[in-house]
Amino acid sequence: MTSLVYLQGYSDKVQQQAKSLIDEDRLGAWLLNKYPSPHTVTTEKSLYSYVMTLKKQFLKKSSPLSKIAYDGKIGKVHQALGLHTYVSRVQGGKLKSKNELRVGTIFKAAPEPMLKMIVVHELAHLKEKEHNKAFYNLCCHMEPNYHQLELDTRLFLTYLDTNENPY
Repeated sequence: MTSLVYLQGYSDKVQQQAKSLIDEDRLGAWLLNKYPSPHTVTTEKSLYSYVMTLKKQFLKKSSPLSKIAYDGKIGKVHQALGLHTYVSRVQGGKLKSKNELRVGTIFKAAPEPMLKMIVVHELAHLKEKEHNKAFYNLCCHMEPNYHQLELDTRLFLTYLDTNENPY
């Protein structure tokens, strides 16, 4: 029986539906039916371009990003899907800050909507540091289907815990 660790914050009804899909061995087919193909953003260069396009469209006046990359340590170490870091350093008499955005390498072979959800989530941290109402409103502004995509991404991760990536 697969543990529903990625779905712990969801209602009992949602968890029961997920458990039913898993028990009947239909979760993989359900994911492939809803998201039939993976994205093509598989290199660091294409990820940079993808992220910057979204940033320019929705967050023109936000802080610049000094690094955008896929990171193989995310998920295992941080228990996260993506990671936004904000580093402040004193250089001379000035305080310098850098923003970095990292996406778990597991999402190199995932559907594009799931990648977008993760990028939108991490970009929202440029404006809102905490997971509050304003943060989620910003996520929904950038991706109106944000909450459904987050659930689907968690179902994808649940599937990957005991199966190979279907993409």
